[in-house]
Amino acid sequence: MEWSIQEIARRAGTTSRTLRHYGDLGLLEPSRIGSNGYRYYGQDALVRLQRILLLRELGLGLPAIAEVLAGQRDTAAALRAHLDLLEQERERIGRQIASVRTTLHKTGTGEQLMAEEVLDGFDHTQYEQEVTERWGREAYEKGDRWWRSLTEEQKREFKERQVSIAKDFARALRDGMAAESDDVQAITHRQCEWLSVTGTPTRSYFVGLGEMYVSDPRFTATFDKHGTGTAAFIRDAMRIYGERHLSDG
Repeated sequence: MEWSIQEIARRAGTTSRTLRHYGDLGLLEPSRIGSNGYRYYGQDALVRLQRILLLRELGLGLPAIAEVLAGQRDTAAALRAHLDLLEQERERIGRQIASVRTTLHKTGTGEQLMAEEVLDGFDHTQYEQEVTERWGREAYEKGDRWWRSLTEEQKREFKERQVSIAKDFARALRDGMAAESDDVQAITHRQCEWLSVTGTPTRSYFVGLGEMYVSDPRFTATFDKHGTGTAAFIRDAMRIYGERHLSDG
């Protein structure tokens, strides 16, 4: 079964021009081109388009999407990873919807609001299982206690520090600096300090986190919005810094 470019564009909520642009970039080749010059897309192309659209929703630019697709040869495994992310997001949004409905109901009836109801779905504990699996329960609980101890102003400042560091990494990449250069390693030292709020990171943690910035599309999108390739640049800088300055002792 195959679909014309017009049919695919309409069903995907995009334009034929966009699909042709994807083809020109090598992201989405048509399954065949008819004698009339029209492009037609089969099931494999349809699945690939789905992956492109999913990555776009995560905030990745087209060059970054090309890198991700090139590195994910196993389509089924890639789709399972996307599915996990979508189900996590659906659960989070579902909790937020229920939270807002509860707030509307109780403020309308004059009932007492409960903090756990009003704020359900907005908390950082959505990463609890992931952090626990990667670095252990103690690491999660330590970080969780620290985060909850902060005021809203302190939380905002902490997030702003990370954005500033990410922007400096992106600027260094655009200026053609090498990951091992003194200037970039100075930025990486700030990254290490930012991560040291509950203790000095071990080498394996620091280097492993850098790898996650590239392997996890959520992290890649966060950093690459400052410039394509920023996540990979940070990973390389963190690996060098970890090998030079950190230990697992």
